[in-house]
Amino acid sequence: MAGNLQHLVDDLASRVNRPLVLEDRLQRVIAYSEQTGLLDDIRRDSILRRHTSPEVRDWLRRAGIHTAPGPLRTPGSPGLGLLPRVCVPARHGGRLLGFLWFIDAGPLMSPAEVDAAAEAAPGMALALFHESLATGLASQRELEAVTELLSGTPGSAAGAARTLIEAGGFPQAEPVTVLVARPVLAPGAEVDEATRLTMERGLLAVRRDRRTRTALHLARYDHAVLLTAGTAVRPEEVHNAIACPVVVGIGRPRPQLAEAAGSYAEALQAAEVAARVPAVGGTAEWARLGVYRLLTQFPPGSLGLHPGLERMLAEEQHLPLLETLETYLDLAGSAVATSRTLRLHRTSLYYRLQRVEELAGTDLKDGGERLTLHLSLKLARLSGRYRPRTEISLK
Repeated sequence: MAGNLQHLVDDLASRVNRPLVLEDRLQRVIAYSEQTGLLDDIRRDSILRRHTSPEVRDWLRRAGIHTAPGPLRTPGSPGLGLLPRVCVPARHGGRLLGFLWFIDAGPLMSPAEVDAAAEAAPGMALALFHESLATGLASQRELEAVTELLSGTPGSAAGAARTLIEAGGFPQAEPVTVLVARPVLAPGAEVDEATRLTMERGLLAVRRDRRTRTALHLARYDHAVLLTAGTAVRPEEVHNAIACPVVVGIGRPRPQLAEAAGSYAEALQAAEVAARVPAVGGTAEWARLGVYRLLTQFPPGSLGLHPGLERMLAEEQHLPLLETLETYLDLAGSAVATSRTLRLHRTSLYYRLQRVEELAGTDLKDGGERLTLHLSLKLARLSGRYRPRTEISLK
């Protein structure tokens, strides 16, 4: 059915000799013709993101597109970067299903071209109606199957994988890699419905852009999940597709779809580390988490910190000493490398390390103490109790 819509869009664009974008009733881009001639930033952005921005949707709603019985001309808005348009509502059985959009400039659409678009709208609406029925049923089955697949119960996962593969939703012989996207929120904030919808729209855009049935997705209450055949999509694709700040975690591939829950658990942990440890960056691969791979296996608060480090963390004035200590331990206790990395004179470095020993009641010549301090600093990062002012690159 999607192919039929694309054929209808291309045919109409050719007949009126003007680029066309077809949107559903929520103004998500469904199909578009070759874009030639005069374009604006809104047209380019809507095609790239697969949906129209809230500001433009509000502008067009006020122009009357949801209540118009037939074609109407909508005004441009220089402030929004929006050129004038001809909008043709697509209705089936009186139900609004979408919109046909033409840029109405350079030159204006003629009455004959507008009439041709209006005549084509019922056929577009019928195709949209059939696709909404098929997609709704398929989406519900997919949602249930992917939820079971990620539940971690072997029996349920095997059945769900079989359902998805037999329905053509995932290739049988390919491994699966799971990616998790979590929104970046202000302290104390919760994920709202708008953010959840934004994340799901982004993953749907990634799936459409892959142009093959090699991906599945699931929107959960505080994160979104993407399952891909073979290796994961490039994280930049996800960051660019989701119109809100997110961190991304990636699990290791599993040989078959029924084992996706393992990759999902790793992706969740990686996203948690990316959210809590800014030094990791906006994307974290579980296989590259280093010591955090170990630390995330323990429940929060189940591991105690070094007692002396606890005392130092309680006072903000000790933050420079903790930053120096972490760099020193990250560099395997090399004074030369630490001085170079921090651009600190060796004498000043030794003074700072001596102060750490005094304040924490520790001996940095003791390997066990160094290990405990090092792990404690990483745990403190995960818990948010230790936040370095600047991140030092050790590469």
